[in-house]
Amino acid sequence: MLVYNNPLTLDKIKEITDLEKRKSRLIINELISKYDDDSRPFKIYEIAGGYKLGTKPQYSIWVKKILENKRKHQISKASLETLAIIAYNQPVTRLEIEKIRGVSCSGVLFNLLKHKFVKISGRKKVPGNPLLYKVTDFFLIHFGLKKINDLPKLSEIGIK
Repeated sequence: MLVYNNPLTLDKIKEITDLEKRKSRLIINELISKYDDDSRPFKIYEIAGGYKLGTKPQYSIWVKKILENKRKHQISKASLETLAIIAYNQPVTRLEIEKIRGVSCSGVLFNLLKHKFVKISGRKKVPGNPLLYKVTDFFLIHFGLKKINDLPKLSEIGIK
């Protein structure tokens, strides 16, 4: 059976079940505890503002073998650098990104937008009104983050 690919939010659960968010959260937390404590091969992960059912780490090798042939997003070094700059400085303009990287990033930004890692979040209120960029929930999902604040602090990774 196909499991819903995007995280299931409390709003979506309310829409489907008519349960209040508080009640849904209590039920989900009970399930999280139950699944963590028993020998089931799956657990509920809180990710990108919602919940996903996933394999426990000790069983992941089997799932990886099943999914081996599935094409993954290949992220270039330039894309990773640009994503990091956006994630840590969002919302940020193209010129601000280029100032940090020291090179043009128009092509990289285009690809990140195309693959839904970043989105346009508005315009900066300065002359020219440049576009502002932010990371998306797909970014959070791809990198296994619950929220953007789960990124390591720059000081933790040796950056001042």
